[in-house]
Amino acid sequence: MIEFEILEKIKQYNRIIIHRHIRPDGDCIGSQSGLKLAIKLNYPEKEVYAVGDIIPEYCTPYGILDNVEDDMYKDALVIVDTATDSRICDQRYKTGAYIIKIDHHDDSSEYGNINYVLPEIPACAAIITKLLNMWNFEINDKIASSLFFGIVTDTGRFRYRGINEEIFIQAGKLLSHGIDTESLYTNLYLKEDLIYKLQGYVYLNFKRTENGVAYIHFTEKLIKKFNVTKEDAANLVNCLDSIKGSLIWVVFVDQMLEPDPNCTNKLERPENEIRVRLRSRFVEVNDVAKNYRGGGHLTAAGATIYSTKEKNKLLKELDEKLKNYKETEKLCLEALKI
Repeated sequence: MIEFEILEKIKQYNRIIIHRHIRPDGDCIGSQSGLKLAIKLNYPEKEVYAVGDIIPEYCTPYGILDNVEDDMYKDALVIVDTATDSRICDQRYKTGAYIIKIDHHDDSSEYGNINYVLPEIPACAAIITKLLNMWNFEINDKIASSLFFGIVTDTGRFRYRGINEEIFIQAGKLLSHGIDTESLYTNLYLKEDLIYKLQGYVYLNFKRTENGVAYIHFTEKLIKKFNVTKEDAANLVNCLDSIKGSLIWVVFVDQMLEPDPNCTNKLERPENEIRVRLRSRFVEVNDVAKNYRGGGHLTAAGATIYSTKEKNKLLKELDEKLKNYKETEKLCLEALKI
C-alpha cells in the first residue's frame, strides 16, 4: 500500500524536510506542523524541519519556520503538500534525495517520487490525520491542535462538500487529546476593527455581473486607505458567499510588485499583478482559474491576472458559466430557493 511506502521512506531517512506552498493557509500550516511534530515525537532521533515563507497572523499559534542550509538537502527526504510544483515555496525541494507529495487538490500534477493525492478528502490535514492513524503514531495535544486547525479552516468549519462520517470521526479523535477549541475559534474569528470597516465597504460596494457573479476589487489605493494587508483583503472573499442568486463570488487584490531594474520587457514581468480568489456553490470554477495561471479545488480556486482586460475576460467566462448552470439546474435551484 502506498501509505506504508510513505512510512518506510520516513523510517529510511534520518533528515526530513517538509515544504509548504506559497501564500500558506490554515490547512497548509496545520498539516506541515502536525506532520513535523508527529514524526519527531515518534522518531525523536530524526532531524525534521519545516520550510516556507511568512506565516499568516491567524496561523501563528500553529506555524513553524526552521532555518535549513542548502547542503542539508543532499541526503534528505522532502515532503510537499502542494498541487503543482510552481506553487511550492522554496524551490530547493528539488535538490532533496527523495520527494513525497501529499495533496488533495483536484488539479494536482505529478512531480514527486511518490504522489499521494486524495481529492475526495477536503483538507490535507485530514489526510495527515488518516496516515498517522494508519501508522499507529502517538500524537499529543499540540499535534492534534495543529491538524484540527487545518481541517477546520479548509472545510469552512465543516460546511463544504467532502465532509463525511470519516472526517467527523477523525476530528473527534483529535478532540480527544484535549484541544482548546475556545481559544482556537477565538483566534480564527477575532479581527482588527479596520478589517470590519473594510468588510462594511465590501457590502456597500460589491458588484454583480448580468447573471449574478458577485465581485469586489481591492485596489492598492483602497488597501492603503483602510490600512490593512493584502492578505486581510483577500481573506474577505467569503463575505460574498450568501448573496441569493450569486453562486460564484470573486475578489481581486492588487499586488503592485516592486519594479525590477533588470527587466526591460513589461510583458514578462508586469508591475501590477492582480491576485484572484474564486469561490462558488455547486458550480465548478477551477477550470476557469486554470486559464489564468491558477487552479485549486472545484469550488475554491485562485488565479493571477495582469490587467483590467484580463479581469473583464475572466468575469465574462464566469458569468457565462453561471448562466449555463442556472439554465441547466433551474428546477433544482428553484426548489432550494437560491
